[in-house]
Amino acid sequence: MCGLSGEIRFDGERPDLAAVQRMSDRLAARGPDGEGIWSRGPVALAHRRLKIIDLSDLGAQPMTDVEDEVTGVFNGCIYNYRELSEELRRLGHRFESTSDTEVVLNAYRQWGTACVDHFYGMFAFAIFEHRTGRLVLGRDRLGIKPLYLAETPGRLRFASSLPALLAGGDVDTSLDPVAVHQYLSWHATVAAPRTVLNGVRKLPPATVRVVEPDGSHQDHRYWQPSYTRRPEYADMSPSEWRDAVLDALRTAVRRRMVSDVPVGVLLSGGLDSSLIVALLADEGQRDLATFSVGFESEGGAGGDEFEYSDLIAKEFATDHHRLMVPSERLPTALDGAIAAMSEPMISHDVVAFHLLSEQVAKEVKVVQSGQGADEVFAGYHWYPSLAEASRAGAADRYAETYFDRSHADLSRVVRPDMLPPDDVASRFVREHMAVPGADTALDAALRLDTHVMLV
Repeated sequence: MCGLSGEIRFDGERPDLAAVQRMSDRLAARGPDGEGIWSRGPVALAHRRLKIIDLSDLGAQPMTDVEDEVTGVFNGCIYNYRELSEELRRLGHRFESTSDTEVVLNAYRQWGTACVDHFYGMFAFAIFEHRTGRLVLGRDRLGIKPLYLAETPGRLRFASSLPALLAGGDVDTSLDPVAVHQYLSWHATVAAPRTVLNGVRKLPPATVRVVEPDGSHQDHRYWQPSYTRRPEYADMSPSEWRDAVLDALRTAVRRRMVSDVPVGVLLSGGLDSSLIVALLADEGQRDLATFSVGFESEGGAGGDEFEYSDLIAKEFATDHHRLMVPSERLPTALDGAIAAMSEPMISHDVVAFHLLSEQVAKEVKVVQSGQGADEVFAGYHWYPSLAEASRAGAADRYAETYFDRSHADLSRVVRPDMLPPDDVASRFVREHMAVPGADTALDAALRLDTHVMLV
């Protein structure tokens, strides 16, 4: 996982190193393999490392490039870092490590903020330019890696989690009524840049922010698919679509095989994770570790899916681990699961995922898992209704089928001072649905879910 944090001052004062250290300490669970802190002039950067690529100390962070032009901290993985390293070497850049972090720094030196256009991966980074005093923050296309911000007069702090910012101190922790309204309407989602706290914001996905020494900043959104149906695909047959999807899945799995440590798979026995195991086997992965979690039956309902995961594990001869969680373990795990959250989540399976992660971490550091297929292939229950709706009626149909409760219902159960006066959740959806580039109600809903709800 790794975790980054830092502070930049705009008032001529030095950064508060004690506060940066507290933020870093709060991120220790994200990076148990190493820590570092670096400061120069108005900025301080800190990092907690989980060793995945280049396991030597040469991959430690914060990292300064060979030419002493930039220093940065990075969370994530650049899947094409080897190819980029070769390209940057041909362009004259020197490397001291084999880490993807150094690739990020040299890519920034080569292409500036356009470096993100060259990255295939999941990432959040902060890069400080020594000469200009600029701080550059970036986040991956789909917002897989988080980056939270807390700005007060004369200062900006940033971290990989909201609790880390709170550990730094001096954060407005009053609740944001608009965020509360979104949270209670959309299955606990709060759209960037808001969080549930007034004093904390998050960098939106697919965004690079350049922060000037005076505190002003400029955002650049570098990726936004149009969701317009492309005419060259109009006559593709089902078999051609099947082959195209399989080819894309092969590419996605292959890109994620770059780790310098063993990679496992969270195998539920469902379609997504079973496909990943099969594709890894096709790519020649041997002795693949797979992990499934099960629970005791309650109220006549079965609690595990081992029947299905066992079939896949046997078919592809994986090193399979069945993790059975006793019922009495769930209540005791609740505190730990909540402490691990960056923002409050309400899904019933979060405790199960946390327990699974605890067990899996004893065996491997990295796992692949199937996430996002329902948002790409329209698998959720509200999509058939949207497929039948007119483009003009997309927002209303989405609210009918997706929202947890109406604005009127919220107004009856939440204190008036904790809610905005109007239906901001519905207004957000209407504005998003009205943006050009999605031809149908279903396309507009898929766009909203991929870029807001999935994050």
